[in-house]
Amino acid sequence: MEEITVQRGFTNTPDGQIHYAMAGQGKPVLLLHQTPRSWDEYRDVLPLIGKRYWAIAMDIVGFADSYRPEKEGSIEQYAEGVIAFLDAMSIDRASMVGHHTGGVIAVEVAASYPDRVDKLVLSSTPYVDAEDRKRRKTRPPIDEVEFKEDGTHLVELWQRRMAFYPKNRPDLLTRFVIDALKVGERMEEGHRAVSKYRMEDKVHMIKAPTLVLAGTDDPFSFPRMKPLSDSITHSKIAIIKGGMVPMVDQMPEEFAKVVIEFLGEKK
Repeated sequence: MEEITVQRGFTNTPDGQIHYAMAGQGKPVLLLHQTPRSWDEYRDVLPLIGKRYWAIAMDIVGFADSYRPEKEGSIEQYAEGVIAFLDAMSIDRASMVGHHTGGVIAVEVAASYPDRVDKLVLSSTPYVDAEDRKRRKTRPPIDEVEFKEDGTHLVELWQRRMAFYPKNRPDLLTRFVIDALKVGERMEEGHRAVSKYRMEDKVHMIKAPTLVLAGTDDPFSFPRMKPLSDSITHSKIAIIKGGMVPMVDQMPEEFAKVVIEFLGEKK
């Protein structure tokens, strides 16, 4: 069988260049990463989904190698960046997979631009309603650290995430830190955007067949997957045992298998 290779590139949009990686061919499947990650979150997933589909992982506007707006972003603005990317790639309609922040962005795209989304996979996506926003107001920042001359902020960033990553996988934390440092002082920006988003106003507008996917060991999303699924008409639930916050790159084979099976189902 021909090896599926990952190719990378940039595409021009009216507001700036967007970086992406892709693999395979056929029906497009757009993969949206959590923040402050990058396309690299899907590095091991791209060739797996690429065996059946045209799998594309873009760097969300404001992160990694895509252009960075001067003002702090919102979920709505990130979604506009997704639409601009699809336009630039001449993609009229695509299935969409979003993980954590990427899932919240995918909700906004599916709700506000329903004609652009074929099927929707919301992976480890928090249900951001009034109750959740209230809770987030008292929660300390997830990735915000003060940059220090002696470099101790690197250790602090590592340790803030360590509890949510599998033991004996420093490679995954290393990939996270690399992406976070690319964003610099704006690494918490995506989380703030999620905390402000009124998801309860949008989920009922989703028309695409939807899969709500979560890992059992993700304390942020697993407890909220049922409320999210209940709010989306005709959605389905799938669970990956042992999946943590970095489920996509922690368990790429299991993740890709669930996604491919859902995308292959008849509507």
